[in-house]
Amino acid sequence: MNTILICDDDRDIVSALKIYLTSEGYQTVEAYNGEQALDAVRAGGIDLILMDVMMPRLDGIRATAQLREEGNIPIILLTAKSEDSDKVLGLNIGADDYITKPFNPIEVLARVKSQLRRYTSLGGKSQGEEQGVLRNGALVMDDGAKSVTVDGETASLTPIEYNILRLLLKNPGRVYSTAQIYEQVWNDPALGSENTVAVHIRHLREKIEIDPANPRYLKVVWGLGYKMEKM
Repeated sequence: MNTILICDDDRDIVSALKIYLTSEGYQTVEAYNGEQALDAVRAGGIDLILMDVMMPRLDGIRATAQLREEGNIPIILLTAKSEDSDKVLGLNIGADDYITKPFNPIEVLARVKSQLRRYTSLGGKSQGEEQGVLRNGALVMDDGAKSVTVDGETASLTPIEYNILRLLLKNPGRVYSTAQIYEQVWNDPALGSENTVAVHIRHLREKIEIDPANPRYLKVVWGLGYKMEKM
């Protein structure tokens, strides 16, 4: 049974999310600011985090940044419609997804399930993905061990980054549009997905490219999408 950390300074929202999640069989842990969220994660046993952006003491953006320095637990930000800049910033510093308030319970549950599937496949939990090693030049993905190395150095990827890289690495030279990447990695309709994909691609480049501004591997094909350059 998975345990979800719900972090929001609005206790009514925390209570509502707890009802949605426990009705689906999830366990929950509650926190009301970023500092409490950090303490809960460090205590162990958390499989996914629902994190509000605007909170006292330590906001969701800074808490997410600290959590990404310590691990790859999936983080879904809870944002207001007016917080578009926070959505981009959150994705930039390592959040996996976001949900806009007021939220639909069905959407919340769908995104939670989707992120947990990715976390499991990446090896955060026991996994049963196919074994195999994917190589392209000095870029190596061991899909059995769920590890990535570049020039012999380990690259620490989030589940979203790993799955984007695996999609492109399995099909070197093939161009994928942002909509195709979003639909295959997020398993959701690609409505307004361009910015979300671009942020994750940029973050991924920073981890696997020597010079992210002049990438060897992840190439943009202007007007069409992205591809893994054959080495």
